[in-house]
Amino acid sequence: MSVEVAITYEGSLRCRATHGPSGEAIQTDAPVDNMGRGEFFSPTDLVATALGTCMATTMAIVAQRDGLELRGMKVRVTKEMVAKPTRRIGQLTTHIIVPGKFTPQQKQKLENAAHACPVHKSLHPEVKLPITFEWPG
Repeated sequence: MSVEVAITYEGSLRCRATHGPSGEAIQTDAPVDNMGRGEFFSPTDLVATALGTCMATTMAIVAQRDGLELRGMKVRVTKEMVAKPTRRIGQLTTHIIVPGKFTPQQKQKLENAAHACPVHKSLHPEVKLPITFEWPG
């Protein structure tokens, strides 16, 4: 399956990206530490966002198949950049809080789903990807 995203550079280090299937659009801006104003998600912020939402969605797919409820789950991704040898994402630290009561087997299955999300599997191996889970139920 393919999806087209149409991107237009709007000047001042900003782009508008339009999702082909839905027509929804988002804007990006360069971050303050890289000549931008930081008024919108930066491209690397979107990578962090993609990772967190992919993990949540993949876990929710497994939960839905198993009749489990993850509503209210919280995911926080902290992006850290490195400058050497080139400017890039160095680490994406993910913390997932899953409300509700789950058996140890269900927890393991959901954690495995997070680790197997397509974005996680697509990132370069040099990007560190620590993940912690919190099960307050």
